[in-house]
Amino acid sequence: MSEFVSFGEIMLRLKTPAHERFFQSPAFEATFGGGEANVAVSLSNYGFNAEFVSALPQNDIGDAALRELRGFGVDVSHVRRSGSRVGIYFLETGSNQRPSKVVYDRANSSIAEAKPGDFDWKDIFSDAKWFHITGITPALSQSAADLSLEAVKAAKKAGVTVSCDFNYRGKLWKYGKTAPEVMNELVKYVDVGIANEEDCQKSLGIEADVHVESGELDTAKYEALTSKVLDTFPDMSTIAVTLRESRSADRNGWSACLRDAGGFRLSRQYELTDIVDRVGGGDSFASGLIAGLNLYEDRQQSLEFAVAASCLKHTIQGDFNRVTVPEVENLLGGDGSGRVQR
Repeated sequence: MSEFVSFGEIMLRLKTPAHERFFQSPAFEATFGGGEANVAVSLSNYGFNAEFVSALPQNDIGDAALRELRGFGVDVSHVRRSGSRVGIYFLETGSNQRPSKVVYDRANSSIAEAKPGDFDWKDIFSDAKWFHITGITPALSQSAADLSLEAVKAAKKAGVTVSCDFNYRGKLWKYGKTAPEVMNELVKYVDVGIANEEDCQKSLGIEADVHVESGELDTAKYEALTSKVLDTFPDMSTIAVTLRESRSADRNGWSACLRDAGGFRLSRQYELTDIVDRVGGGDSFASGLIAGLNLYEDRQQSLEFAVAASCLKHTIQGDFNRVTVPEVENLLGGDGSGRVQR
């Protein structure tokens, strides 16, 4: 049994080579990824005992996904083998003023067809201290939404800390419910919320005068936004919001803020240039925050760890953040020169 558990979907990721458009050449780079799986991999890389819970078909692609997770030391003993397909997402990596593009092919995937009662949450949470979920899985289907709510209720009953990345995916909410209808009920059981400004507004329906289209951020507005989230959900102890200043597909400003009972905190900012892969950046922040909150007593240090970990993810191809605690702490200590280590 694992202390840190995440639940959701792992997908086959098909990416165009380099910065090519879809089918510019007849090839895709095939790897695996998905928000909650990305978090489990990062936590395992940080030395935590991490488990990923999901549903995958009993076929070669499902087997390959499990091998990938096991290779990172992630426990997959509660993955249910059911359904007929692994979800897929196609990724076209943008450059300069051309944004990246994602096309989903995940309808009727194994996890989308999973339903309440399919998982033994009492057994899964028997030794757990932390449970992570996102707003992506409840967007897949009504049964997946019901299952997600069952999971967070079981986690709270077991005394497990629950974190949720509110992740809004407009292309997924197609089964008749809006994101706020579903997420406002689920988030009642969340202790640590994680989001960007769009997630708060579109997943939770919390209106706030914050915009990122200009590439510049007004942090005072994020103070108001985080306060409003905690006022709306009084059982939530902490809300962290990533602050991405998107100047182009290759150049971003990157920082985050956090609010809890101790007040509002703002991290240092990193200037991300020549971004290698920003997909999974939010998941790397979420896993960094979970790790930071469990590694350090000081909340500011926890926040800084999360931002630094995610900064490093932008240098790594693929969904997974393949870094260790010492590497993140080196960046926190000021070693961001990129000099060869011999």
